[in-house]
Amino acid sequence: MFKKPKLYSILFLKCPQCRQGKFLEASPYKLSNANKVKESCPKCGLKYSMEPAFYTGAMYVSYGVGIAVAVATYLLTLIFGYDFGPTGILLSIIGALLITMPYIGAVSKAIWAHFFFKYNPEIAKKVNNDPRT
Repeated sequence: MFKKPKLYSILFLKCPQCRQGKFLEASPYKLSNANKVKESCPKCGLKYSMEPAFYTGAMYVSYGVGIAVAVATYLLTLIFGYDFGPTGILLSIIGALLITMPYIGAVSKAIWAHFFFKYNPEIAKKVNNDPRT
């Protein structure tokens, strides 16, 4: 069985324990469920929340991911040679952050969960052929 890397699990919002089940109720861009984390993994049954307000710490991760997006946007404007001036660069960074904000929030919760829940290859192997998503 192919072990999916941790980065795959984080970027595609999968369960930290089996790396197969969905982590969120819906897409991060579906605003009615705005980054709502499932109660448990539909594949392996891992309970995603250790305590009330567990994902409050994801705010700190979100800040770091947001800074990374802002720096990447700035570097891309430099690499591609766009001469927007300081105001244009600031507006492009703000635009990139606004577009990616829902995904940044979702990825931050996934990163936070991966700090506390570890991958279990035995469970992943057991649920590999399970048709539930």
